[in-house]
Amino acid sequence: MTDLSETDPVTATTPRATAENAQLALLYEVAGTPKPGNVDRAREYSDLRFEHFLAGAVGVRRGLETAEAGEPVGTAFERAVGGMATQRGGNTHFGALLLLCPLVRAGAADDLTPGGAAAVVSCTTVEDAADFYRAFEHVDVAVADPPENLDELDVRRGEEAIPALRGRDLTLFDVMELSAERDGVAREWVSRFERSFDLADRLGALDGSVSERTSRAYLEALAATPDTFVAINHGTDVAREVTERAEAVLAGREDMEKFADELVDRGINPGTTADITAAGLFVALERGLDV
Repeated sequence: MTDLSETDPVTATTPRATAENAQLALLYEVAGTPKPGNVDRAREYSDLRFEHFLAGAVGVRRGLETAEAGEPVGTAFERAVGGMATQRGGNTHFGALLLLCPLVRAGAADDLTPGGAAAVVSCTTVEDAADFYRAFEHVDVAVADPPENLDELDVRRGEEAIPALRGRDLTLFDVMELSAERDGVAREWVSRFERSFDLADRLGALDGSVSERTSRAYLEALAATPDTFVAINHGTDVAREVTERAEAVLAGREDMEKFADELVDRGINPGTTADITAAGLFVALERGLDV
């Protein structure tokens, strides 16, 4: 009988590549349940289903590997979004990929720290920003309206906005700075990925399975900060309501499952919190979160 341990270079102790951990983080994020308002193993929307997230997570692989190889963040992001968009559900991971691509770059350089991630995004270029705008050609994304004086930079214009972008000499980091007040993912870029690293710390401190830790860390993040994706789609009052009710669930005043069902019924999707959860999962996996 052949001893596979002597012939097969892949063993149980072979570490995952950085891009593989990023892909696994996306899978763990959608598998964690319950995550009120977001697609998970038990809940989905009629037009956005669990299977779409699984297919999207497979599709992003080439883009994540591009980031791991040290290619520009914009190139990696646009490639990942293009791969994600090959399933019928549309936008499954856009915001998460905007966090993961620079984090993968930092991880591949053995500097997955707030400072290392900040260094990656601060070095982005105008061409990175152009690739970010091109990514909007692949999928529809709900975003806040830009200030009136920046209409020409509305990301929903996609490639049409690139000449204005170049005319203003704006890097991708500059674009994130312009959006940070209204968008929680952009805010991570300009705040050294603070919430992502905090969530990774929390995942490492919690007990239970990865799915259970994911659900708990997500709920705590939702209770701590109003979700900007909810604010964009439903208004700031609803975003505050969701945060207050997440606090009530943590305090035992509301039932987690009923809260999760209600948000799905109302179409309230705290997508920014899910994106940050995926980023935190990646950091935790890179640090050795036991699977």
